[in-house]
Amino acid sequence: MYNLAPKNAPWFEHLTDSVRSLGEAAHEWQLAHTGAKLAYTHAERGDLHGGKVTGQPGQEARGWTARPASRSPHASASFALRRAAMNHMHHLGAEYRHTAMLFATGAAWAVRAVHAGEQHDRVVFAVDDTDRRDLIPGSTHLPFAEALEGRYSGVGKLRTAHDRLTDCLLAGEQAEDIADQAYVADHEASQMFDLAVVAEGLADAAYAYGLLAERALQFVLLGPKQTHRVLLAEQRAAQEQAAVDETPTGGAQ
Repeated sequence: MYNLAPKNAPWFEHLTDSVRSLGEAAHEWQLAHTGAKLAYTHAERGDLHGGKVTGQPGQEARGWTARPASRSPHASASFALRRAAMNHMHHLGAEYRHTAMLFATGAAWAVRAVHAGEQHDRVVFAVDDTDRRDLIPGSTHLPFAEALEGRYSGVGKLRTAHDRLTDCLLAGEQAEDIADQAYVADHEASQMFDLAVVAEGLADAAYAYGLLAERALQFVLLGPKQTHRVLLAEQRAAQEQAAVDETPTGGAQ
C-alpha cells in the first residue's frame, strides 16, 4: 500500500513514507530496466533468415530511385528491433540510475536531518532550472561516527555500501574525463573501459545503499518516536486528570 500514514500522523511517519516512495520509484525503474535488458538479449539471439524481397519502383521513378530495392525482411526487422531495444534499455537505465540516486541521497538526507534534531515530514531535494524541474540527487554522506558508530549494528554494511557507491561515482567521473580528452592513448582507452565497467554498477549500488540508509533512518527515529510516545502519555494523563477535576463530587443532603 502507498501513502500509509494518515494526514494527522506525526512528522516521522510522513518522512518514512517519503523515503519509501523514493525506494518504490527506484524499484519500479529497476524492474523495467531488467525487462529491457532481457528484451535486448532476446533481440540479439537467433539466426537471420536469408530470404529476400524486391521493391519495384513505379514507371514514374527517375534516377537512382528507379532502381529496384532489394530487402532481407528478417534481417531488417531484427536490426530495427535491436536498435529499438538498445535505445529503450539505455533510456530505462538512465532513469533507474537517477531514481536510485534520489533514493540513496534522499534516505541519507533524512538520516542527517533527524540526527540534527530537525523534524521534516518529507525529503527535500534541489531542482534544476529547466521547465521539467527535475529533482537533483544530493549528498550520500551519513554521520557514521556521530550518530551510528558503536550504536547501530548495521553501520558496517552501510559503510561498505557507501564505499561501493562512491567507487562507482568516481569511476564514472574518471571515465568521462578521459573521454573528453582531445587525444586518448591506448592505455587510457583501456583504463576508460575498465572504469566504465565499474560505473555500470552505479544504479544497483545506489539502490542497495538506499535500502540500508532507509533502515538506518528507522534507527535514528527511535529517539523521536519515544519522545512522541512520552508526550502522548503525558497528554492523556493530563486529559484524564482534567476530566477528574471537572467531575462534580457528591455532597451531603
